[in-house]
Amino acid sequence: MPAQPAGPADGGHETAVETRGLEPVPDGERGGRVRELVPTWVAANISVLLLTMGAGLVISNGLNIWQVLVVAILAPVLSYGIVGLISIAGKRGGAPGMALSRAVFGQRGNLFPGALIWVARWGWETINAVSGAYAVLTVLDLLFGVRGNTALIVVTLLFFVGCTFVVSGLGIKALRVCSTWSTYLFGAFSVLVLAYLVLTTDWSAVFGKPAGSTAMMVAGIGTIAAGGISWVPSGPDFTRYLPRTASSGGVVAATVGGAGVVVLPMVLMGAVMAVGTPDLATAQDPVSFIGELLPVWLAVPYLLIALIGMLLINSMSMYSAGFTAQTLGIKVPRAWAVSVNAAISLVFGFLLMVVATSFFGSFISFLTLLAVAFSAWIGVFGVDMLRRETYDGPALLDTTRTSAYWYKGGFAWQAMTAWTLALVAGVLFTKVDWFAGPLATTWIGRNGLGWAAGILTSGLLYAVLPRTAPRTTAPGAPAEAGEHAPAGSLSN
Repeated sequence: MPAQPAGPADGGHETAVETRGLEPVPDGERGGRVRELVPTWVAANISVLLLTMGAGLVISNGLNIWQVLVVAILAPVLSYGIVGLISIAGKRGGAPGMALSRAVFGQRGNLFPGALIWVARWGWETINAVSGAYAVLTVLDLLFGVRGNTALIVVTLLFFVGCTFVVSGLGIKALRVCSTWSTYLFGAFSVLVLAYLVLTTDWSAVFGKPAGSTAMMVAGIGTIAAGGISWVPSGPDFTRYLPRTASSGGVVAATVGGAGVVVLPMVLMGAVMAVGTPDLATAQDPVSFIGELLPVWLAVPYLLIALIGMLLINSMSMYSAGFTAQTLGIKVPRAWAVSVNAAISLVFGFLLMVVATSFFGSFISFLTLLAVAFSAWIGVFGVDMLRRETYDGPALLDTTRTSAYWYKGGFAWQAMTAWTLALVAGVLFTKVDWFAGPLATTWIGRNGLGWAAGILTSGLLYAVLPRTAPRTTAPGAPAEAGEHAPAGSLSN
């Protein structure tokens, strides 16, 4: 579908750079369409890491192809179904997700989940930066025989992160245009790769693999779903330009459809590829196997298109991270706020490529903890969203005591209590390579459902705790002493 021209739907300016920050989008400037979400969520999943994760389901989880098919269907429906539901808040409030979160946790309380989510994004952006750098290194090796070294790793990381910074800094219009065209290109080349695999794969080995345990299949659903769950707080960022009258069901369907059309075939392709590369799940480099399995004429363009996809994933993440940084009181434009995440992903990316011994193990451990970190916020915000239809725009931006979302000392104690206890519950049931919670051996822990325990705990607790209505302040009322404390201040 063609990208929409610059205009009101892109921030109220005729330039390519989006200048709008946390402020809600006025109704008169909401010219977005629900169908624009499809290429957005397609682009959010164009990553060769899905191939690696699909292979991991076979090699590490011991699943057969039919179990992988179940995982590949249920994981995006579950995770991006949640993304779509939370995205409805964007069209209601017209503001980024973490700005709307102020209405739930309070102006000061929101700093805590906001900080955790911001830090978690560092890891996600690092993983994608590393994958993008490995894609560049693999292309250089295939075309010119250039082998990677420390200097080249630094150069490729700088190249990838620099491109990410530029695209994310331009804003929503640039993301829409890039998402649309990358969707077409990646789809076309994925069909070619799929056709090649159909003709060259030993299908008797694929279908002859015995089934794995149900526990490993459930855990696999959680692993694949974790990537989608990490997008939940960002969902409203991409729907805030939609009219309030936009179909809520359409938002959910477009989100799930856009993600599923990529996740399903990519995970299945990775599982098929695992037959030819049984050591894939333990490899330090999660990308070079593509050059080993595919002919150069197909591997190089496919990797280049995937590189664009990974760049877009990181751009979308940094786009949202810029808003999150602003909600934490960092007083810089959104386009500059993303530079902090860019610098961090450079440093962490270098460490992961040069120091870490197993990319896949580090990646799965990170995904597991990422899902737990986000799950506690999802439960609270989701229950709150079910209770409200609108958000007070001026109150979202008012970080002083006059804000309707100031509550008690800047905190909504019900939300903070539910969030904190859910975070603890999620960690207790979680096991990764270097950490195991005391309840990780229970049924919930063995099935990798720590993230689900977090969502249910926070949602149920917040639902049963007494509700506090937003405070009202009479117009022109005198300011209380100290009411103009900065957003990041915790003084009372």
